[in-house]
Amino acid sequence: MSKLSPNVRGALSALLAFALYASHDVIVKLLGGVYSPVQILFFSVLLGFPFVTLMLIRDGQPGTLRPRHPWWTALRTLAALITGFCAFYAFSVLPLAQTYAIIFAAPLLVTILSIPVLGESVGLHRCGAVLVGLIGVLVVLRPGATELELGHAAAMTAAFFSALGSIVVRKIGRDERSVVLLLFPMLANIIVMGCLLPFVYKPMPLLHFGGLAAVAFLAFLATSLMIAAYRAGEAAIVAPMQYSQIIWAGAFGLLFFDEVPDVLTVVGACIIISSGLYIVFREGRRGASENRPVSATHGRHETGTYPRVSALLRWRSRGGK
Repeated sequence: MSKLSPNVRGALSALLAFALYASHDVIVKLLGGVYSPVQILFFSVLLGFPFVTLMLIRDGQPGTLRPRHPWWTALRTLAALITGFCAFYAFSVLPLAQTYAIIFAAPLLVTILSIPVLGESVGLHRCGAVLVGLIGVLVVLRPGATELELGHAAAMTAAFFSALGSIVVRKIGRDERSVVLLLFPMLANIIVMGCLLPFVYKPMPLLHFGGLAAVAFLAFLATSLMIAAYRAGEAAIVAPMQYSQIIWAGAFGLLFFDEVPDVLTVVGACIIISSGLYIVFREGRRGASENRPVSATHGRHETGTYPRVSALLRWRSRGGK
């Protein structure tokens, strides 16, 4: 692999990472048929903390965990909480491919939100791509032709708040300590889900608890691979690899859940993915804005169950600070 170009190494690392993320989502879906998203979120975060501790043990920067931008940090933390709960619920009740197709709308929403939050100037090309992508979402949802369920609303909510969290990180990321960006969503998940847990808790056999441990480990491993991918390759090459998850969704959905994506889901997903790719390539062209909010979101929707890739990249670039 050392003979491969940096971009190829980055793309391959990202492809493997998103295969692991898809495996992570399969386990969430399997467990979601039995347990509340609250219980799955709580234990997956709790079991993931040892891995995060290993990452942060090298942090030598003096200071406190008090955020420099408390209101923005609170908004980003709330966004991660809502994204995690809604995404886990959507994966539990909707077909995998359909859930991914809807959540893939997040880059389109990032482009929209970058205008008021980042002051980004979005030209006609990217505006057109957003409109086309949103049409793709309607193709997947096909309101009126099929009955929309709570899971569809949850997936769209996850896409919106994932985009909001990404934009907030772009807004405050240069000023805020990386440790704050890493820990606050995870701590909030443990506190909030821990308070709700007594109302929904079901005893878990060892096999299911092992599944939650696997969720935490897969997230850690995939995040580590994403860090390696962005260190090796350009963001414009690595970011589009997130769309490979739709392939895994089709394969895993058929293998584990007897799910076969219908034609409109496939068509809508292709429209959404094409729009997202176009926006990434437009941001990557010469003379594009320095913000580049979509290509800098590092692909995966943030659930607050594991550290955000961008925060880890920033922390490691500062020597673990």
